Amino acid sequence: MIRFEDVSVTYDEAAAPTVAGIDLAVPEGELVLLVGPSGVGKSTLLGTVSGLVPHFTGGTLRGRVTVAGRDTRTHKPRELADVVGTVGQDPLSHFVTDTVEDELAYGMESLGLAPDVMRRRVEETLDLLGLADLRERPIATLSGGQQQRVAIGSVLTPHPEVLVLDEPTSALDPAAAEEVLAVLQRLVHDLGTTVLLAEHRLERVVQYADQVLLLPAPGASPLLGTPADIMAISPVYPPVVGLGRTAGWEPLPLTVRDARRRAGSLREHLRHRGGQAFRRAERVGTTPGAGHTSQRASRWPTWLSTRRAQRTPTEGTAAVTENLAVRRGRVEALHKVDLKVTPGETLALMGRNGAGKSTLLNTLVGVLEPTTGAVRISGRTPHRTTPRELIRHVGLVPQEPRDLLHADTVAAECASADHDAGAAPGTCRALVSELLPGIADEIHPRDLSEGQRLTLALAVVLTARPPLLLLDEPTRGLDYAAKARLVEHLQGLADAGHAIVLATHDVELAAELAHRVVILADGEVVADGPTADVVVSSPSFAPQVTKILAPQKWLTVAQVEAALVSDR
Repeated sequence: MIRFEDVSVTYDEAAAPTVAGIDLAVPEGELVLLVGPSGVGKSTLLGTVSGLVPHFTGGTLRGRVTVAGRDTRTHKPRELADVVGTVGQDPLSHFVTDTVEDELAYGMESLGLAPDVMRRRVEETLDLLGLADLRERPIATLSGGQQQRVAIGSVLTPHPEVLVLDEPTSALDPAAAEEVLAVLQRLVHDLGTTVLLAEHRLERVVQYADQVLLLPAPGASPLLGTPADIMAISPVYPPVVGLGRTAGWEPLPLTVRDARRRAGSLREHLRHRGGQAFRRAERVGTTPGAGHTSQRASRWPTWLSTRRAQRTPTEGTAAVTENLAVRRGRVEALHKVDLKVTPGETLALMGRNGAGKSTLLNTLVGVLEPTTGAVRISGRTPHRTTPRELIRHVGLVPQEPRDLLHADTVAAECASADHDAGAAPGTCRALVSELLPGIADEIHPRDLSEGQRLTLALAVVLTARPPLLLLDEPTRGLDYAAKARLVEHLQGLADAGHAIVLATHDVELAAELAHRVVILADGEVVADGPTADVVVSSPSFAPQVTKILAPQKWLTVAQVEAALVSDR
């Protein structure tokens, strides 16, 4: 169905190809998962299938890519639209209409399908993706995750033979992600659709893949194989694989179910270690899990013996809401929210798409005004405080990093951030290099991948080191290594007394980083407590290690590995 023949892509002024030596075939009716660290060219490779590379992006494509016999060098994206459906990392750039139902119908209209066929397929897709209640809603009023589902639905309605998806679950809550992946699996198994997708949250998708295509480094030759074979050698892997590596399981499990079947002796060993082992491992409960080496793990008990005490939230209040309600049009997005965040505390906001997480962050930063109730940030009312004054107390990294990026180069963006924050020249640039090495000064922010663009936006906000830091889906587009670097940096800020509130669907991030988890549902707080207590009692928001080792309260691979290392 898809054939790559010695394919390489080199962008203008680039010193080396972004991808090179791609020579393989993707059979009809298979789901192939594309994995690799950030910046290795996954989005570029996907773009060659849809024709966006090089017709839209520019650059030089060498070799040949054919889809259903059509050469993408000679067929532009619109000439492939009936056979290839594409959803990129940024759903907003995908939309051409104003409402959900119109967007689902637009692709079929362009292909000239009959009205009765269009109507039937719209209804089927609304049901498949749980969008029926949103059919008349303006797309601009939807949450990021809801927009992601609409973008996926809009390419499903024309019934393409090939689906190309870039981070399809990145903005979805765990339940919605499972629904989307179940739909993709049904399309593959029942209709013979060929699916090629890139995803960093491998814990969600690796079990659905027929094959995994690994891009190990920029310009390196790819490796194609079964999920188990590739996960055994991949530099990026989900926690379930990390736990399997730590425990020495062969073959490596890819699902929670398989791991639970193998984990009996490990659970028994950890149970016999009792409270002493858990307390020792708990000291590393907020350190990065998957992807770390055993050499570093051997240092964790000593390294973090005092760190837990350092990270205990201090007295005082960084933010407080009292009886907060926010109405957006006809929707009450928040209702009677009482919340207090203390200096040094990291709080994870979780909940379904549309639960009110982004609304709460925007209210804390003064973008939205409360309908009723009160909000105070360092003693100030955000929506009544001037931006120049407020920026000294609170910073927000939104879901769409482009909202913060206005310069023509990374270097100019960083210089502007240093100036606005009153920081020493080079502060922002050093943060970018720390969080995601390899981003060139002269590149335009729009030419960065979603994860790289997010990293730049994070660095811009972190340059000012605000006492209260708000992050909306901060790991979207980040691989495990980049996420680990981000976690370490945020831990350092919390140690220094900064309060951090992050809205996230990344349950692994919450397990690694958060002191406390607050779950929102329909704009109300339905759970609020220590991370272990909240996520262990919630199947939807429990990390993989917790599911595997329940009823014991282990959250991360790092905790387990530290406990095992202490036994040696």
